[in-house]
Amino acid sequence: MLSTLAAHAGRTPSAHSTTPWWRDAVIYQVYVRSFLDSTGDGVGDLAGVRAGLPYLRKLGVDGVWLSPFYPSPQHDHGYDVADYENVDPVYGDLAEFERVVTQAHRLGLKLLIDIVPNHCSTEHRWFRKALAAGPGSRARSRFHFATGRGPNGDEPPNNWHAMFGGPAWTRVTEPDGTPGEWYLHLFTPEQPDLNWRDPRVGEHFEQVLRFWLDRGVDGFRIDVAAGLYKHPALPDSDDPTADERTRDSVNPLAWNQPEVHDVWRRWRAVCEEYTARDGVERLLVGEVSVPSAREHALYVRPDELHQAFFFDLLSAPWDATAFRAVIDEALRDIAGTGSTVTWVLNNHDQVRTVTRYAGGPGAEHVGAARARAAALLMLALPGAAYVYQGEELGLPEVLDLPDDVLTDPIFRRTGSRARIRDGCRVPLPWSGQASPFGFSDAAAGARTWLPQPEWFAEYATDRALADTRSFWHLYREGLQLRRGLPQLGEGTLRWLEAPPQVLAMARGDGLVCAVNFGSDTVPAPVPGAPLLSSGPCPAGELPGATAAWWSTDTPAP
Repeated sequence: MLSTLAAHAGRTPSAHSTTPWWRDAVIYQVYVRSFLDSTGDGVGDLAGVRAGLPYLRKLGVDGVWLSPFYPSPQHDHGYDVADYENVDPVYGDLAEFERVVTQAHRLGLKLLIDIVPNHCSTEHRWFRKALAAGPGSRARSRFHFATGRGPNGDEPPNNWHAMFGGPAWTRVTEPDGTPGEWYLHLFTPEQPDLNWRDPRVGEHFEQVLRFWLDRGVDGFRIDVAAGLYKHPALPDSDDPTADERTRDSVNPLAWNQPEVHDVWRRWRAVCEEYTARDGVERLLVGEVSVPSAREHALYVRPDELHQAFFFDLLSAPWDATAFRAVIDEALRDIAGTGSTVTWVLNNHDQVRTVTRYAGGPGAEHVGAARARAAALLMLALPGAAYVYQGEELGLPEVLDLPDDVLTDPIFRRTGSRARIRDGCRVPLPWSGQASPFGFSDAAAGARTWLPQPEWFAEYATDRALADTRSFWHLYREGLQLRRGLPQLGEGTLRWLEAPPQVLAMARGDGLVCAVNFGSDTVPAPVPGAPLLSSGPCPAGELPGATAAWWSTDTPAP
């Protein structure tokens, strides 16, 4: 035994626990546009979500996170919000949303919704009013308007670049028709950044939280949670293209400002008000991209966010040393705050796991084996986990979408397909042999908002349910064991001695999980057959690119 790491000990599984539900919950991310279409228009909607909830209950997750469904011009598919207190007609209406909440709770599922506080849409009433009001107005103080540099103000106020490409500033035409001030947008020109130094912004978002909490939501996933505040002087950056180059929030002048923690304290206080009413905790989970687990931990202190996604596991290369390093760091720094680590392997912004782990064309079988093993590892780790839709089907990335159907603003802004996100957002296949594969009630061959490839038939949900060797059954069995075994969920992790390129850990007393990151079969850490394995796993052996769980208390079945 090499080391012991405590991840807030003493937790029994959620089915038997009186501690907060979120600490070891497994949440399924629904990208609403691509989940299930109830109207035949080729776009997923809230009624489709409601129809799919029994499927998610059968899979065995604890809750659902919905991507944005607010009114939006859809320049970034809902992350450009025009009204935070309504539903875009393409997805339904408030009455349908309330039916989704009711159905989720009837099935025992928690429901989280996405909230986007860093920026809004240029169609938001605040921004339209700011444009009409002119320079120096109170309406403009809700955003970052500034005078340009150069003799005629023709140059942006600073040298920052947007994450999705190009300058982070756009110049407006003033009401009198003259070239005027510039406004800041760290993503696209259609997504102006809000100025959180104006107290009216914070007051409004607390109202938004209450609006949705009053309608029964169990919590919020917070987009760009390390954003909101910028350096008050908006100075030039030493590396102005860093965000654009990395597609990540690395400009220290634009992200991770100390004032943002006061926002999360106020939001936590709002959630605690609702928790006090019925004893059920409302959850805040943040999209926090910061340089280290130590900085990440600052966001999940007891009076701030309950959880924040730990992306280092997602970005780790397929290597035992790399995986162990990020797991150790997370358990040391994040779990040390009293929170639990929130593990993720994928989301709507990332290349799908099967394709990412394949490492290149022609190695899809390798990627699939590694993705299955990574899923079992994630479900065995102490803390909570989030699963992106389609991962339970083993869907690969769609890499060959034609340029003329791409919708990602990264492509529109840069002309480059590098790091575009459409390939992981293609509508799910549910059944049948041809598009729309049961995603829509439309006739075969009908168009979906992104085209589905013919090979999606191999990954359709009906096939997955019928094949006990499928990704779907691996996830379901893993989730069932996670719920039923007292060692899983929250608890302790103890590393065991293992061969090179193998990670082996004990969870509590009586359960061992091991992952072989290599290609050669090695001796298993436990004799006998495993409780569950990601691939064929003879007794006493652990093949390459395979994970398995063993009970050391009772004979395996």
